[in-house]
Amino acid sequence: MKENKLSMKIKLGYGVCDLGGNLFFTVIAFLFLNYLTDTVGINPGLAGMVIMIGKIWDAITDPMVGYLSDKTKSRWGRRRPYIFFGSFPLFAGMALMFTNPNLSSQTQLFIWGVGVFCLLCTAYTLVNIPYNSLTPELTKDFHERSVLNGYRFGFAAVGTLLGAGAALPLVQAFPDRNLGFSMMGTIFGFIMLLTAFITVFVVKEPETERPEQLKGFFETYLKVFKNIPYVLILLTYTLHIAAITVVSGIIIYYFKYIHRDEAKTTLAMIILLLTSMVFIPVSVKLAKKLGKKFVYGLGMAIFFVPMIIISLVGHLFAAEFTLIMMFPAGIGMGLTYPLPYAIVPDAVEYDYLLTGERTEGAFYGIWTFGIKIGQAVALGITGLVLSITGYVPDVAQTATSIIGIRLLVGPISALIFILAIVILYHYPINENRYNEIMAEIKLRDAK
Repeated sequence: MKENKLSMKIKLGYGVCDLGGNLFFTVIAFLFLNYLTDTVGINPGLAGMVIMIGKIWDAITDPMVGYLSDKTKSRWGRRRPYIFFGSFPLFAGMALMFTNPNLSSQTQLFIWGVGVFCLLCTAYTLVNIPYNSLTPELTKDFHERSVLNGYRFGFAAVGTLLGAGAALPLVQAFPDRNLGFSMMGTIFGFIMLLTAFITVFVVKEPETERPEQLKGFFETYLKVFKNIPYVLILLTYTLHIAAITVVSGIIIYYFKYIHRDEAKTTLAMIILLLTSMVFIPVSVKLAKKLGKKFVYGLGMAIFFVPMIIISLVGHLFAAEFTLIMMFPAGIGMGLTYPLPYAIVPDAVEYDYLLTGERTEGAFYGIWTFGIKIGQAVALGITGLVLSITGYVPDVAQTATSIIGIRLLVGPISALIFILAIVILYHYPINENRYNEIMAEIKLRDAK
């Protein structure tokens, strides 16, 4: 349908905000736990708890912001005011979070970490939930959503590449590691601010159907969980993110303590992400031929196989072997990048068919709630496993702690991926069913 085709300006203007969004996501997933343990000096078990509490708090605020953005009326639309005003505390929070408070007490460090991280996560929620909620509003076309998310996750891959590939070199560019982290947080926070601004001023929100009919907060969110297709894709993506977070958070430990070459962590992430960027457009094309669900599941399967191989035999070889394994892992990551976000709007349209209400903010509030819970549990598990197996920062690890790192890289993350694939198998909306849904909506709304 021609009216659903988006201009290049809109695709680029919408997509660029996720450069900053994924920059945040990557730094937290890839570097934050190691920053807390090896630079700030928090016990790994407590560091994992800092992240878990912050993410759980973040998950609680997500539905609130989603609901508020659904109810908002302004000359800027429902979503853009939150993106604009949330970007300022996001910038400041990044600078503050990565500035070492230099406290000696573990209790004080724990309180500082929880407080500042909760503030930072709240700011990210103000930007990210309304941004996600724009996706189903910009186009109703089944395939155009895949294209739009292809652009979005092209930018997301750039943000991920910056977070994984530039973070450590940027920190190491300064003579003092504490100053390096502080400057990294400030620079990355400014990038997040800038990319949010571009989306706010380039993308105009379409008119919304009947926003005045929205129910109360709890009633709105209760009906979200009555949408079975949505719940299935939500559970799938929550587990997907948990598995990715386990791998992202532990990989720096793998190179530092097993290969004894921390610097190659950056190269590994660059290989992984550059490969994934190449395969993002491939995933869009394959999805048109094979279906979004099939390609999404295939990508997860392709990703976890090299992680299993690294876990089983990577320690027997030089670091270059693990670097080589990043290529097939990158293929899998590229295939999974845009498709969850192309699938979830279809489930949101199904809700509109059932209820006659446009509550995208509610659905994306719960969607991001799931992501944060996945991250929180994953990083909490990572910190707990490291603590149980006797990890001690900046010393040669025991055989037990090495086993803990290897378990996190392979078997633990693979098990989570497999569970995600099993749930995805039951997701029911394909292209034919989606077209039926849209036809039924059109017929009903014409009355």
